[in-house]
Amino acid sequence: MSTPICDFVKNYAKKSGSRFHMPGHKGKKMLGFEEYDITEIDGADNLFAPEGIIAESERNASRLFGCETFYSTAGSTLCIQAMLYLVSLYASARGEEPFILAGRNAHKAFLNACALLGIKTEWLYPQGGSYHSCALSPQMIENAISNCKKPIAVYLTSPDYLGNMLDIRGISAVCKKHGVLLCVDNAHGAYLKFLPEPCHPIDLGADICCDSAHKTLPALTGAAYLHISDTAPELFHERAVAALSLFGSSSPSYLILQSLDMLNDFLPDFKNRLKAFLQEVDALKKALSLHGFTLVGTEALKLTLAPKSFGYTGAELARIMECEGIYPEFYDPDFLVFMLSPLNTHDELKKLSDFLLSLEKRSEIKASFPPFAHPEQVFSVREAIFKESELLPVLQCSGRVCACAAISCPPAVPIVACGERIDENVLGCFEYYGIESCAVIKE
Repeated sequence: MSTPICDFVKNYAKKSGSRFHMPGHKGKKMLGFEEYDITEIDGADNLFAPEGIIAESERNASRLFGCETFYSTAGSTLCIQAMLYLVSLYASARGEEPFILAGRNAHKAFLNACALLGIKTEWLYPQGGSYHSCALSPQMIENAISNCKKPIAVYLTSPDYLGNMLDIRGISAVCKKHGVLLCVDNAHGAYLKFLPEPCHPIDLGADICCDSAHKTLPALTGAAYLHISDTAPELFHERAVAALSLFGSSSPSYLILQSLDMLNDFLPDFKNRLKAFLQEVDALKKALSLHGFTLVGTEALKLTLAPKSFGYTGAELARIMECEGIYPEFYDPDFLVFMLSPLNTHDELKKLSDFLLSLEKRSEIKASFPPFAHPEQVFSVREAIFKESELLPVLQCSGRVCACAAISCPPAVPIVACGERIDENVLGCFEYYGIESCAVIKE
């Protein structure tokens, strides 16, 4: 497949011309890649008004994903902002206020975008589980839509950080039955399109979704996609670029754009490598399960352990593994997450396998994560985030109202959302996860 962005930049770099344009390094090597780092010079096109090489590259990506695909060099965060803006526009065109039902494990980027856009949300809570995940069934979505003011959209995260996946096909059918849009944060699932049996949200009926290309595909950090289904409202297609430009930098990274462009040529081979690699991953998961480890989630390229059953906390086991040169994606007291890729070598996978299968099993740790908190909503997200706030030790926050989503990334899922009251259950979660301070609204 053609790689028009990469070809243009390579040809430009070969000219060795005098650069009297941005960036300030002028193509002179300091880190080694500067000659390929350019700006919107003649012929380089414009990400937010694409007519040339970027437009051609995005068309290539659209053919691969089977929908209309747009590039982001600011990660899925930009795509989430654009997605919610489009939903707001659609609601306005229908004479409605934007109101969304959202799974409670939404990334803080969702909360921030709702605050900026004034979108009203109602949370969908799972029945049990940790705060990372939100196990919602089609029937639960059906009940939620039927028992509240009709939303303009349902917003879900699938896969989640632990590798749990929702029944997007079934939920899509429910949404279509009620005339409700389905938006999916698929940041961890770009590769799902290239499985032997594709299960990308767009294939399963979502109207719009985001992918972080850098999370599961061989792209530079910050590379992401906004995907719009062929059956989505026409307004989405017409205003997508404007939506991205509203929040995105006017100086997008051409290094990241080249990364996305090169992926189009690489992905057919990646699909073949993925099929073979999955056999190794399945064998590893089976061996670990037989060895006594508790595995979490069904996502193909994510290995998530619940190591307390083996006598270790996630944090403890991560520290041991890092001393052996094995670096996980995420850990907390209960879970240890490894993100796998066909670009991991056989030797790397064997190193991970050998370590885990040789680990001494200890007595099970019985303590588990605290129950999912359901705090009282005092202010809307927008009201809360624009109120005067102060940062306090969590022990002084009982009864106070959270001003912003203070949680680290990963997993960037707020325990308490902006505008919610901090109660004893929230304080218990803070203590369990080692959160020592929180921004609260000044009284």
